[in-house]
Amino acid sequence: MYSVSRTWWARWLLGAWSVLLFGKLTGAEAAQHRPCILWLTCEDMGPHLGCFGDPLAMTPNLDRLAREGVRFTNVFTVTGVCAPSRSCLITGVYPASLGTHHMRCQATLPEGVTGFPAYLRRAGYYCSNNVKEDYNFRTPHGVWDESSSAAHWRKRPPDKPFFSVFNITVTHESQIRLPEASFQRLLQPLGGPKIDPAKIVVPTYHADTPVVRRDWARYYELIRVLDHQVGERLQQLEQDGLADNTIVFFFSDHGPGLWRCKRWIYDSSVRVPLIIRFPKRWSHLAPAGPGEVCDRLISFVDLAPTVLSLCDVPLPPTIQGQAFLGKQGAPPRRFVYGARDRMDERYDLVRGVRDRRFHYLRNFHVTRPYAQFIEYMELMPSMQEMRRLAASGKLPPWPAQFFAPRKPVEELYDTLADPDEVHNLALDPRYRGELERLRQEMKRWMLEIGDLGLLPEAEIHLRLGSRPPWDYAHSAEYRQLLPRLYEAATTPDLERLLTLAQDNDAAVRYWAALRVGERSNDEPRCQALLARLATDAAPVTRLAAAEALALRGDLSGAAKILVPLLQHENAWLRLHAAYVADSFPMLRERLGAQLRQLAKDPNEQIARIARRSLSPPE
Repeated sequence: MYSVSRTWWARWLLGAWSVLLFGKLTGAEAAQHRPCILWLTCEDMGPHLGCFGDPLAMTPNLDRLAREGVRFTNVFTVTGVCAPSRSCLITGVYPASLGTHHMRCQATLPEGVTGFPAYLRRAGYYCSNNVKEDYNFRTPHGVWDESSSAAHWRKRPPDKPFFSVFNITVTHESQIRLPEASFQRLLQPLGGPKIDPAKIVVPTYHADTPVVRRDWARYYELIRVLDHQVGERLQQLEQDGLADNTIVFFFSDHGPGLWRCKRWIYDSSVRVPLIIRFPKRWSHLAPAGPGEVCDRLISFVDLAPTVLSLCDVPLPPTIQGQAFLGKQGAPPRRFVYGARDRMDERYDLVRGVRDRRFHYLRNFHVTRPYAQFIEYMELMPSMQEMRRLAASGKLPPWPAQFFAPRKPVEELYDTLADPDEVHNLALDPRYRGELERLRQEMKRWMLEIGDLGLLPEAEIHLRLGSRPPWDYAHSAEYRQLLPRLYEAATTPDLERLLTLAQDNDAAVRYWAALRVGERSNDEPRCQALLARLATDAAPVTRLAAAEALALRGDLSGAAKILVPLLQHENAWLRLHAAYVADSFPMLRERLGAQLRQLAKDPNEQIARIARRSLSPPE
């Protein structure tokens, strides 16, 4: 379990004292001793750039930046969606350790965890953010000098060093599906040749149709616009005479906003481009020369400590990442980790670990399909096309597997031989050693960080109230509980499940109920267990019993449990109950009156599920 040791505190306090001393320098003196840092970030984009070897990409400005800087080719975000990913970027903490792992949640930060620019400001930096935050928590006071659509390094006091972020949003998934006239207006500043849909190399996991090719072509067109906007910012830096003292980062928050890219933790979801340009003055901080490549494994959790290290600011002990540049740089990683949790209105739980070649994923909810209906995602034309083809049985084999009603328990991919990650090797005896090795590493990591994903979201709120989830994740109580949660969530052994179903913790009983519900046998002991858990004192355990009963065909028993939960005062219980109700067509019919009431729920995620339940697909 991750903890803050006395040694860490001593090191940080000693370093912090040096920052206080250094902070007494004038702005001009500080600027001489430390580099300025510029982050140019974008959204929903993988490494589809000319400088990363994509022949279709038209990215002259980013290609130039790569020639002048270093390309990092093994960089991975911690999740395939924006808000949890951004919470990690700004804190250097894994979302599942901070309680920011669910999309569109609002976590409370603990004492001692804040946005890393706060440490830069204390060291004399001017910090600006233009404009997006979206961290799944309220930004603490003191993180930014300015965070707005007008924020700019140009507003800093004279000669003061800066850390400035510009979030370029033009590649977001919502822009791919713009009406044609609006989309063409985005392209007006560019001119020149356009992307030919016929030249798109359609990924194996997508159907090759004109609609799919059109969405991919639009994605590439938006990258052209992004490149143009990056060029404008770099030109401003040159005009201001700051390029010779500024280290420039360029990266994306996660992969493309298309099906099985965004919202997942495959390489198509979490592998992103990273370019860092070091001016001559700071070239000693670079891991390679201009135009060269660094292939070490890097996680998004490492970016915050790396910026602090480059700026010679001590790393706070709460940071879980490791610097890969600067005086506080750590040895190269052996693994990077990924997580998928609730995506908007749909619950799921996937964890993964990757080394330089093999990628392992664990699906904790095998009866919840890959292609769950997420209202926002379903607006994409190519997603609608895939859904239509799946319904008519016309999808090719590889895309079709992601529309199956169940997921495998484990997935293992050889990313060198199978970059699209469609050949699951988990059941291949030749790879049993790799499977075991990565399975154990994933478990070790989950226990180390105090992974809150094994605690149902409603239970987090019921159990903690306004208490910061981080405090609970790193408490002795949760340290003792988490191994039991992990066992209940993963064991296939019925005898152990029957024992764990009597645990004194509601979340352990929750997982035991779900695992029993997934079993295909009709053993009387399973039926008796679920009957008992259906009247459990804990609402989350009753919720799991309802899903388990529905899985085993007892819709009447499931509906009886769900009726009061759909009316519960806790919004996250209502959401989870509505999710279960919507997952079974016959339950939708039985619970129509309750779902109609929820269609106007103030929680938008609940309202989305209720609306979908009342207007299911034909």
